[in-house]
Parts: sequence; C-alpha cells; structure tokens
Amino acid sequence: MNGPQWILLTLVSGWSLACASCGDEPVQGGNQLTSDDAAAGRDRPFDPRAAAMVSRQIERRGIDNEAVLAAMRRVPRHRFVPESLATQAYDDSPLPIGLGQTISQPYIVAFMTAALRLDGDAKVLEVGTGSGYQAAVLGEIAREVYTIEILPELAASAASILGELGYDNVHGREGDGYRGWSEHAPFDAIMVTAAPDHIPQPLIEQLAIGGRMIIPVGDQSQDLILIEVTDAGVTKRSVLPVRFVPMTGEARQSADR
Repeated sequence: MNGPQWILLTLVSGWSLACASCGDEPVQGGNQLTSDDAAAGRDRPFDPRAAAMVSRQIERRGIDNEAVLAAMRRVPRHRFVPESLATQAYDDSPLPIGLGQTISQPYIVAFMTAALRLDGDAKVLEVGTGSGYQAAVLGEIAREVYTIEILPELAASAASILGELGYDNVHGREGDGYRGWSEHAPFDAIMVTAAPDHIPQPLIEQLAIGGRMIIPVGDQSQDLILIEVTDAGVTKRSVLPVRFVPMTGEARQSADR
C-alpha cells in the first residue's frame, strides 16, 4: 500500500471489548485445506456472488491467503444482513444490521483474518460477534471459534444464523469481551473489532506462545495493531490505519479512570 489508507469498517457501537463485526479466515486450515479438519461449512459450495466479491474486492487488493479466499467464497454473506439489504450484501462496503451496528466491509474482514495466519487446528477468540459473519469466516478455517457479543439481541441473532448454517464449531456467548474467555484459553489467535485506547492485558495473557492478535487501537486516530507472543516476549506493530467505533464496557471504564 502506498501511504496511509483509511478504510471504512463495519463497527458495532455497543460492544465492550466486543466489536461491530469484522473478521477473517474460513474453515479451511491456513493455506491448506485438509479433510481431517473439516468443519460444518467446509463442504459448502462456492456462492457465485461471494466468488465475484472475492475476485473483485479482495484478490485485486492483494489478499492471497487461499484459506481466507476460499472461506469468503463459501460463507453466504446475505444471510447475515437484514432481508431488505440482501441484494447489497456483496457490495464493497459495510452495511447496517440494526442497533447502530454494521457488518464490516468484505476487504477488512479478509485483511484481518489473513493477518492471523490461521491453520485448520487453530482455536480462535473473537471479541465482538456482531452479525456473526466474521465468526462464520473464522469457522471456515479454524478448528474452534469462541465469540463474545455485548448486545443481547445481536448475540441471539448471530447464534441462530450460525446454527442454521451448521457452524457447530463456533461457540458464542453474550458478555463484555474485555477480559476474553479465560475458560477456553490459551488461544492461537484473537480478533477484536472495536477500538479501545489501549490493548487489554487480559487478552494478551490469553494468547498461546506463537499466537497472534489483531486489534484496532486509538481514540480519534486508530491503527490496526498486530500482536505476536513468542518465547522471547510480546511484539506489537501497526499494520493499517483504520477507523472503528470505540469499545464500551470495561474498556471505556478503564479509559475514563
């Protein structure tokens, strides 16, 4: 990319550490799909509308992770938007999903998912279920996905849609995602889709050695930060300037103190 690139995201205004809806990576391991890791959505045929979306909006912008591309060709994005907007589901933009929330732009979903470098044995935490679309994409790639949504209505809606589509490897709950989901830690990857003004330490502590986290951080000006945990310690680097809605819940309370 040449210079800073501001990209419109689909953000959720009501999540604690949870987010609107962003995400990445399908149910196929890393860059390699294996039958041993097959999850519910893996046998789903490509949707021609999703395939065109991937070709025009994602591959042309340089995303080449085959697992991510395949996942996004399979997930029926139109199922995660209001029926009145179904004809716009594959457009190059976020869309409202009610309650002041949105489903993220497809490119951002792909970018964030690819940054996690998932494989088919990964266990992933998503903070901010939103519509459930990102969780489905992650579910197409990872072995298990745990997703948290702070808004009860969105948590229930996403659970219903994901269940109807057969994503039985995606496990969700309603709640504030600031402190993660310690019962299922450590995670190989964590994705956060709303912006705190700092990186929550509980999330870093729930990453496995070799794990990665992608999270937007900042107030008025934000950056996507990629965090990696190694035997030598924790590294952090900015990968893309973005604009997300701020995190609420405990993240906001911590910022106000």
